Parts: sequence; C-alpha cells; structure tokens
Amino acid sequence: MGMKMRGFNTNPFKGKPHFITKKLFSYALYAILPIAVVSLCFYQLTPITETPVAQFKHNTPPIVITSPVEDSPQKGSGEVKSNNQLPCDYSNGKWVPSELGPLYNGTSCGTIKDGQNCMSHGRPDLGYVSWRWQPNEKHCNAPRFDPVKFLDLMRNKHLAFVGDSMARNQLESLMCMLASVSSPSLVYSSGDDNKFRRWHFASWNVIVSVYWSPFLVKGIEKTEQENYNKLLMDTVDARWANDLGSIDMVVLSIGHWYLHPAVYSEGDSVLGCHYCPGLNHTEIGFYGVFGKAFRTALKAIAERKGHGDNGIDVVVTTFSPHHFEGEWDKAGACPKTEPYQEKELQAMDEQMREAELEAVEEVRPVALRESGGRVRITALDVTKLASLRPDGHPGPYMHPFPFANGVQDRVQHDCVHWCLPGPIDTWNEIMLEIMKGWQSDDSTR
Repeated sequence: MGMKMRGFNTNPFKGKPHFITKKLFSYALYAILPIAVVSLCFYQLTPITETPVAQFKHNTPPIVITSPVEDSPQKGSGEVKSNNQLPCDYSNGKWVPSELGPLYNGTSCGTIKDGQNCMSHGRPDLGYVSWRWQPNEKHCNAPRFDPVKFLDLMRNKHLAFVGDSMARNQLESLMCMLASVSSPSLVYSSGDDNKFRRWHFASWNVIVSVYWSPFLVKGIEKTEQENYNKLLMDTVDARWANDLGSIDMVVLSIGHWYLHPAVYSEGDSVLGCHYCPGLNHTEIGFYGVFGKAFRTALKAIAERKGHGDNGIDVVVTTFSPHHFEGEWDKAGACPKTEPYQEKELQAMDEQMREAELEAVEEVRPVALRESGGRVRITALDVTKLASLRPDGHPGPYMHPFPFANGVQDRVQHDCVHWCLPGPIDTWNEIMLEIMKGWQSDDSTR
C-alpha cells in the first residue's frame, strides 16, 4: 500500500440541513443536545483551491450490497471479542495519573474546533490532561503517541475519517498531535459548515481527510417538514465511497445520529422505523440497523478495494458514551473532574458497541480471505475507556469563559464530545499500535 498518492473526488454531495427536535422517550437527551452543539461542530473555513496532489475524478455509481457475507464466525454466548490483532487488549484497563503532559495545547494547535478548546475557553482545572490509559494485561502499556512514526507509516498515503462529529473529534486530535512535528496545509474545504476537509503533510506526502457521513449509508437528514431521517440501509453513502479508490486507510466512527427518529429502507421496501408516530411503519428500534450500516459499509469497502493493486486498512472506532448527569442546559450537567475508577457500561452503550464489534467480526475474515490480505479490518474498541472519563468533556466550556459574568441559570453543556487535548488523544495512541501491528505484513500486500 506504499504507492504514490492518488487524487480523489473534489465535489462531495452537499448535506441537507438538519434541525434537531426533542424525543418523547427515554433517549430524549440525545435528541436535545445537538440543538446546542451541532451548530458548533465545524469550522467556518473559506473554500481553498486544491493543489495537484488533491485532484482526482470518479464516475462510480453508488455501491449496493445485495449478497450476504458467507462463512461468518459463530457468535459465542460470551462477550463479543473486540480485536484479536493487537499484542495487548487495550479495551480493558484503568486510567492512572501521568506526569507527562499532552503533545499540544489550546494555543499550539490551529485545528482544534472552537467548542472543544477547553483550555482557551477558560476551563480552570487541567487535571483532565494528566491521566494515561493502563491496560489490565501484565506487561502491556499504551505507548505515548509518536507523530513521526505515524507519518512514516502513512508516507505517500491517504487517511480518511468518515462519520459524524465524533469522527471529526478524533481526526482533530490526530491533526494536533501530528502538527507537533509537521504543520499541515489545508488543501480543500467544502460542504455546509465545511463538513468535507483535507490536509496535506508535504514532507511525508500524507493526505488526511474528513467526510461527513453520520449514517455511513445513503441518507436524507431530517428537516422541519419531515422530522425524521430517511436511510437506505443497503446503499453506501457515495459522498465518501466514491473516493475509495484514493484512500489507503479509513476510520469509521458514527453512533449518536442513529438515536434520532428515522425510517429505514432496503431498495423499495421499508424495513421499519425508529420513533415515527403518525407513520404506518413498524417500530424496530436502532440497534439492528446500526449494525447493518456497518455491514453495508464494510462489505462495500471490501468489494471496491479487494481486487485492485492497492488494498485498504479499516478501523472501526466504537461508540463513545455521553456523561450527562442532569439537564443539558443547567449547571452541573457533567461536573466530574476525575475519571471513574470503575463503572459498568450502560445497556444502550454496550449494545451499540456489540453491534459494531459483531459487524467487524462477521466481515473481517471474509474480506481478508477474498482480498488476498489486501483488506484488513479491525475495531478500535474505546467504549469502556470513554465511559470512565466523565471529566474529559467541554461541558459549559464549549463557550468561551461561560461564567465571566457570574453563574447563569441556563448555560449549554457539551457532555458528548471531548476536550482537545484530552482523553480522545488515547484513541489515536491505540490506533498507532494497530498500525504498527499491520506494518510487519505490508510486504505481502
């Protein structure tokens, strides 16, 4: 996969505007939060003319998945295994104090989204950056991120983050750590709220991109007229899939948008819906279709990339729980200042995680075999790590100095995304360990 950089599609479809409304069931919190934070999810950037390295055209039709995956592994009665490709099990452990500071801060990195720049916004406690993840397994550590090693592994390649605002959060963490050794150039920005962006690290000829695709599959986001999303579960979202020819590694990260009202279809048939009163559809929830979206996306990647000259590495970042303890617009919504020492996953968070891990375990062996090793898929299982970090969110510091004029009765909180720097930097430390594990067999690709 160490081929010279190819270009990619420069005209992704523009997303539909969305308006978040309150849910009338137990997950109302998720439906309310985006009204406060979605408008702050993306930089306001001026579109930039692309450089030659970023120019490419595709005329590929949408990928439709119709055939089932064969030879899927039997699921045991125990917990789904997250990743058998790492030398350590990073999914279980604890957060321990660390004297090592982050590789960047609120002023040294220019790609931090304003709503997650907790330091610059006046958050008074900085203890949230003084913890590191310690896996439970003996003689197993999560090494400090090495930006030079990461860029060396990605030399002459294109890394894409695909998903919702959590994908963007992880991308911006990575960009800040890489920028500690090499300043990237923003070479492309497009879409409503600049949801499609691309950077170039010239010294390594590395491209890093982000694609807004909150469902992975083809979807129409809700509007004021129709208060539900419409998803086509057997068709991958062309806004990112049409660029697969140029992508060498992709990180898929979605979740929270599947908690919103939606109608799900395959072809011309409606499968059902999630919270759709007034519509003549069967309520089927969201866990099953959430897993189906990953199967559709992973199989589309394998079909497109499994038979060419170059393959692809795929990382699925698992669901990251929220830490709301009260109303999202009142003081104390996420007040913790230290990690939990231990905490059981909430049922919903566990089921979202399992849906992703089952999709990875089902598609991975078939993709690996049928591609001759050119398509490698793994899970970056961070759900438990994330659940133990209630202290790592912006909270009221999604806004600059929210208490400068005293404590207000109402102040918006973000208890979903992560401060930068913050716990999410660890996601990328573990991802680098995955990449190191893949390095040894690159000569056979």
